[in-house]
Amino acid sequence: MYLNLKKYGLSDRFEQEASLYNNLFPARIIEQHRDLYKVVCEHGELIAGISGKLAYHAEDQMSFPAVGDWVMIDRTDNNSGNAVIKNILGRKSVFVRQTAGTSNEQQIVAANIDIIFICMSLNSDFNIRRIERYLAVTWDSMATPVIVLTKSDLCDDLQEKLDELSSVSIGIDVIVCSSEDENGYQAVSSYIEKGKTIAFIGSSGVGKSTLINRLAGDENQAVQEIRKGDDKGKHTTTYRQLKLLPNGGIVIDTPGMRELQLYTGDISKTFEDIEELAAQCKYKNCSHVSEPGCMVRNAIENGILSEERFGSYLKLQREMEYSNLNSRQTEQEKINRMFGSKKEMKNVMKHLKGRKNR
Repeated sequence: MYLNLKKYGLSDRFEQEASLYNNLFPARIIEQHRDLYKVVCEHGELIAGISGKLAYHAEDQMSFPAVGDWVMIDRTDNNSGNAVIKNILGRKSVFVRQTAGTSNEQQIVAANIDIIFICMSLNSDFNIRRIERYLAVTWDSMATPVIVLTKSDLCDDLQEKLDELSSVSIGIDVIVCSSEDENGYQAVSSYIEKGKTIAFIGSSGVGKSTLINRLAGDENQAVQEIRKGDDKGKHTTTYRQLKLLPNGGIVIDTPGMRELQLYTGDISKTFEDIEELAAQCKYKNCSHVSEPGCMVRNAIENGILSEERFGSYLKLQREMEYSNLNSRQTEQEKINRMFGSKKEMKNVMKHLKGRKNR
């Protein structure tokens, strides 16, 4: 059996880089399970692990393979054991989030993506502030974002939600679809092209697997009905997986995210409207609180910019600042924000101590 890897997204760029490695073969990661990976190479699918050298030189999670990565392996069959991943080819795009919990580490959700479908259902999952968060990471990934609103059949105020979304999605395509009919699926299909990779990102139960089923024309993905008592779908996808569609397009399904913590993000691109206003402020170091000639405050007061969107802008900025700090540095930064520098903090403590001794 011989597979044309161009169907899986092997572009001239990756082929050229792969040609630099002697006695190794290009393959793409299609599934990840702890320390083992399923890859597809020119002779089919294989199970592979990473080489000791690759693991030894890994500086962080970004140094390990992820679904969507193109890698170099030492064999094209499992006749003499699992294949070994020797190298990871340069990524053209990568969707990264901060790992859950308190550790400030990066986690790759998917790599080498052309388009990211940010999926959100039009029921209680709908959240404009979360959309801004997803957009910040997507723009930073170097992929193109498309917002996909699912379960429109459960929505009684569609136009109201679309109007709300328009304030944060300037220049971004928005697709509305429902599992009850074909509405929107043709629009989704129009983005599927041979050799192009689309990642489906979103919360649990928003209908990512249902969308992929419809695109693939099968029911291989486990899809569950909406839970009784609320309007949330059940979580179905438990690991990241890459799948070739009948028309030659490639999709990456990802487990639902309870939260998306920023490790990197393009705040300027996501909040272009606020950045443009800030550039027009009278003072370059304007804090947008009470300074005269502040165009941001002026826009808020005149209903052009919402206080909530500006608050989200500040929140994501702070989160980005904290992302590369350890826990002690993070706490110190929070104290500094409340009380100023160490010198100012000492003055505050001295003042409080003086009051106590009176």
